[in-house]
Amino acid sequence: MSAAYEEDVVAWADEQVALLRAGQWALLDIEHIAEEIEDMNISHRHQLAHRMAILVAHLLKWQYQPNRRGASWKRTIREQRERIAKLLKKMPSLQHLLNDTEWIEEVWADALSAAILQAGLNDLPKTLPWRLEQVLALDYLPS
Repeated sequence: MSAAYEEDVVAWADEQVALLRAGQWALLDIEHIAEEIEDMNISHRHQLAHRMAILVAHLLKWQYQPNRRGASWKRTIREQRERIAKLLKKMPSLQHLLNDTEWIEEVWADALSAAILQAGLNDLPKTLPWRLEQVLALDYLPS
């Protein structure tokens, strides 16, 4: 192989794609291909968790700082919901995470940290105060 994975992963990936398309199976770097696919899977899970945490943090700010509600918060809430919906439509296998208690707890912890850091909120609930259907519903805003 001419492109070393450790030296230039983009050149390596281009070479692997060419080898795959040419059917040159024996020349493929299977170990690193598997590693990259696994990393990609982890990256998509992190992307969903990150978007959910941003969404939940903004819902917390919306509920607990009514005097600071504005169009930008509303836009962020809508944008995160739309991007989450697109992500789940494109990768429906990620849907199971929405039923994973441990994953939801991690998202909640990240959202709490963000709300505390960004808005100085205190005395927040210990668990997610809304149903997931509410969090993801395009028209839902907590009162």
